[in-house]
Amino acid sequence: MSTGVRRRMGVEERRKQLIGVALELFSQRSPDEVSIDEIAAAAGISRPLVYHYFPGKLSLYEAALKRAAQDLAGRFDEPHEGPLGDRLRRVMRRFFDFVDEHGPGFSALMRGGPAVGSSATNALIDAVRQAAYVQILSHLEVDDPPARLELVVRSWISLAESTALIWLDGRRIPRAELEVQLVHDFAALAAVSAAYDEEMAGVVRRMIKDEPPDGAFADLAARLITLAS
Repeated sequence: MSTGVRRRMGVEERRKQLIGVALELFSQRSPDEVSIDEIAAAAGISRPLVYHYFPGKLSLYEAALKRAAQDLAGRFDEPHEGPLGDRLRRVMRRFFDFVDEHGPGFSALMRGGPAVGSSATNALIDAVRQAAYVQILSHLEVDDPPARLELVVRSWISLAESTALIWLDGRRIPRAELEVQLVHDFAALAAVSAAYDEEMAGVVRRMIKDEPPDGAFADLAARLITLAS
């Protein structure tokens, strides 16, 4: 956290500093609990100077949220190399890294915080979800997704969000297990949809075509077989 002697900064440098300070504070506690006075003190400047750069806490929160949203969207970027199950597992690891680092802020955003409900905030959240959606489709090598595939991918993104929120409330399930479980959830959602639609069946066949015997999707199949036996 930035503290200490005040020094002159340019406008953009000061704005970036305040956004960084706010992000750190919002990561430790709900934004509702963080005051402008705390942000000013952490930045080593006066309260009026904070208002010189941002009209109020809401605008500062939205600026911090924009930076966090860009970070979160970037967590879904993954090279198109190796089995899909392994790629999704790496994505989930980075996703939970973000949730772990920004727990209270992530929770406040999804459950209701000072900026929730504003069009700017909703647009940022939707942009993250859309970035995740586009990334998953690119890994499935689908440009024009059928309705059932869109349903599967968007449902899975919502499931990842809700799983992360539940995990934050006590962290009663080991994080590593949830990361793998969400990869299995994706495969399960796709498989169920494939049972009703031949186009989805083709997507699933491509998903598992290059999966190794010890891969994430094979692990799910083995668990289900064991359960049924």
